[in-house]
Amino acid sequence: MYMDAVVIAGVATVLLMIGFFVGVGIFVMKDQKAHGGKGKIHHKGNGG
Repeated sequence: MYMDAVVIAGVATVLLMIGFFVGVGIFVMKDQKAHGGKGKIHHKGNGG
């Protein structure tokens, strides 16, 4: 495959986007563990 600057820049951009979304996902999972049940909506009378 012919590798020029545009192809390298495109691959780097995709890798950076994947890294960003993985980092956000890890942050959200850690934040959920740290703040357990805060922010949950409890409805009365659900039968549960």
